[in-house]
Amino acid sequence: MMNIAGLGRLAAAAVVLSGLAFGSAVKAQEVSEEQLKASRAAIDAIGATAQFDNILPGLAERLKAGLIQDSPNYQDIISSTVDAQALALAPRRGDLEKEAALTYAKTFTVEELKAIADFYNSDVGKKLLRDGPVASRETAKAADIWAQGISRDLEKQSNAELSKVIKAPPPATDSPTAPAPAPAAQQ
Repeated sequence: MMNIAGLGRLAAAAVVLSGLAFGSAVKAQEVSEEQLKASRAAIDAIGATAQFDNILPGLAERLKAGLIQDSPNYQDIISSTVDAQALALAPRRGDLEKEAALTYAKTFTVEELKAIADFYNSDVGKKLLRDGPVASRETAKAADIWAQGISRDLEKQSNAELSKVIKAPPPATDSPTAPAPAPAAQQ
């Protein structure tokens, strides 16, 4: 059974440890202007937030479609109203840019961010951004073909080796199984 002094020491240790953890978290949240500037340059170079450019227009189109479906006679007013509201919300896109900059600033050092921006602003970096997705798709296709061949060869070679030990022919996997013969008619 734990005595009162032991419980007090445990509580004190918990307070000290939580204070250290909280202090580290607060310190990790601090980002300098130099980090933010380098972060924004890296984000711009890699187009990290470009994938989010269509969120607001997409949401507006979905909202218009739903409202027009409910009230088709008001299509023009619905479209103009939703478009105006979307334009009014467009400046909030900057909030996402700030959050992305903070995330990158907390993840990478200033030197790393500058190196990222330098690379992706170079001709090779721009080519990687442009042609990298195509190369990745082609690599994935090659990996699928390779995996199919490896799977086929693994099964074939394993069955050949196992048939020497098991002495029963392995089930054929390349051909469909023949239907079971119909039971003989009883007389």
